[in-house]
Amino acid sequence: MALIRSASFNLFIEIVVRIMLFTTFCYMETMIPFVRVVQKAELETYYMYPRVDSYVPGSVLWTIVLAVPCLISLMAWAWYNDCNDAFEILLSWSLALGINGVLTDMVKLIVGRPRPDFYYRCFPDGVEPKVLGCTGDLADILEGRKSFPSGHSSLSFCSLGTASLWICGRLGVLSRRRGSAVRVISCLLPLMVATCIALSRSCDYHHHWEDILVGSVLGFTVAIFCYRQYYNPLSSDLAGVPYIVSCVNSAKYFNGKPDSPVKEIKEEATPLLGAKKDDKWI
Repeated sequence: MALIRSASFNLFIEIVVRIMLFTTFCYMETMIPFVRVVQKAELETYYMYPRVDSYVPGSVLWTIVLAVPCLISLMAWAWYNDCNDAFEILLSWSLALGINGVLTDMVKLIVGRPRPDFYYRCFPDGVEPKVLGCTGDLADILEGRKSFPSGHSSLSFCSLGTASLWICGRLGVLSRRRGSAVRVISCLLPLMVATCIALSRSCDYHHHWEDILVGSVLGFTVAIFCYRQYYNPLSSDLAGVPYIVSCVNSAKYFNGKPDSPVKEIKEEATPLLGAKKDDKWI
């Protein structure tokens, strides 16, 4: 089937919306978060964990976040020879990533919760001055006030969650092909990777467990919401089929066009040799 979303005004709007979302996300990354007052006792109790390098650095995270959906799209185009599916999954993923990025940064900036290692961001040498005030690098201190929710968790569950939903729909795990352990594991594998990325943020003391939980839920919720904007329900017989494809096929059938899949099925069911409908048992 040819690409349904060819050059059109609707496609232009879709692209503009995504450009606006990613531009807003990039701008919010440079904004200063709310400077929450941290009591001394609270600082030495909740925010005095040692500074550790990220187990999953930002470069690795973005490589996974950007590469996995592109591989899924390439698979839909090359393996299934379905250019519409390849294009729709990119639309779903890019919208989810843009919305998730803006929501995550918005909450980070408003809440301004310190990270578990904030003490050593504030006092790199571990010595508090008599007049309590941070002596560390300003960029590290501001980044240390963006703990809630976890960006690694929300981004990984958003991107890999979209991949998991696509695999689940394509394989019909919740609809027409239930009872297959291989299919179940295949659609859960991206979520397992996302879980490992999210939990690593607790091991390197970059986030509290509440940050990780909320970030994971936020990312996967946005992924489900955006996936359902472009694809049929996972529990239906049309699971894995983009809405735009099923809608076009339905329109062709109701308009009586000869290339309708439903009409072709009905014609094949008609008895051969010009038999009448009453002869269907012959």
